Amino acid sequence: MKSLRHAAQFIVPALLALGAAAGFLVLAVARRVVTPMRKVPDTEILAIDTGAQTIELGRTLDTELPGRYGLFTTGTYGYVKLGAVLSADSTTVRRKLLTKIEPGASVDRGASFSGSYYTSPSELHLRWENVLIGSPAGPCPAWFFPASSSTWVIQVHGRGTTRSECLRAVPVLHAAGLPNLVVSYRNDGEAPRTRAGAYALGASEWRDVDAAIAYALRHGAERVVLMGWSMGGAVSLQASVSSGNRHRIAGVILESPVVDWRTVLRFQAKLLRVRPPLPDLAMSALQLPLTARLSGADEPILFDRLDMVARADELAAPILILHSDDDGFVPVDASRALQEARPDLVTMPRFTVARHTKLWNYDERGWSTAITSWLADQNLSASA
Repeated sequence: MKSLRHAAQFIVPALLALGAAAGFLVLAVARRVVTPMRKVPDTEILAIDTGAQTIELGRTLDTELPGRYGLFTTGTYGYVKLGAVLSADSTTVRRKLLTKIEPGASVDRGASFSGSYYTSPSELHLRWENVLIGSPAGPCPAWFFPASSSTWVIQVHGRGTTRSECLRAVPVLHAAGLPNLVVSYRNDGEAPRTRAGAYALGASEWRDVDAAIAYALRHGAERVVLMGWSMGGAVSLQASVSSGNRHRIAGVILESPVVDWRTVLRFQAKLLRVRPPLPDLAMSALQLPLTARLSGADEPILFDRLDMVARADELAAPILILHSDDDGFVPVDASRALQEARPDLVTMPRFTVARHTKLWNYDERGWSTAITSWLADQNLSASA
């Protein structure tokens, strides 16, 4: 409460001093933080060779990565899969198409490069079913992949994506004998919408994951492992310290996680050339009831509560962090700080180059081995 009072003493006079125009800008930055955003073009399609089934893209730090990826497009195809890099120069990259594009197809120039390789659970060729999880926000759809163990994995996707992001992890977890519950949460476009329809950065979404934990326990699970991707990492960490069933959480796997939002938002503001003190003023605005509502949030977001480095002493379950040094979107600093704060709990093998939530795509073997080894070390796999 002391930090909240400090924020109140700071933000209101600051907005008044800045004037109406600057105050509006602060609220606009705050609104951007909590507003769910869908895929926006970040890649240019320069050419498609339907005979050779290759695609030429503008070269970026993402499009030049080796491995298998997805490309969200518009036109005849909404999504195509990409394979190996065949050639590259200073401005372009030519890759193999893994989705066949027919001659005469219309594919627009703007596209969004993605690590979300699978779009449907049926692509995994595993038994699965649709289930609904009753959460405080309403019925949240989930995919359930049964397996032999009484330890279930609950997977939580990140910001601006859907649960299909998590499908990459299902095969390695299923091979370890662990049932997978791949969940949605409020305001993600699949689960129910709240009044404002805004993200709370994990501050309220964890309740939907808590409902998923209760669902798993009612349906045969004796303990659970949470796996959170990006913002889903923040959601999972909040659940791990706040859930009434936290004693049943046997482990947490974090993929490119948000561990401290202040670090992430300052980093992203710098990328977007949003100058100080706007990022901190925006975060302060989101902590107060009036300015939080003006920013589009359902309720105030208390960033101290979301700082899991500061709250590291509250953690009890073993944690595996998979985070590339070259993430480029969620800096690795807070993940390293959490490992340093809790070396007794946190395992963090080093990954480089792979960028944000693309470790599976870039180094599937290394990524899968890290998970399999950690599960065995923690006696969490069915064979352990």
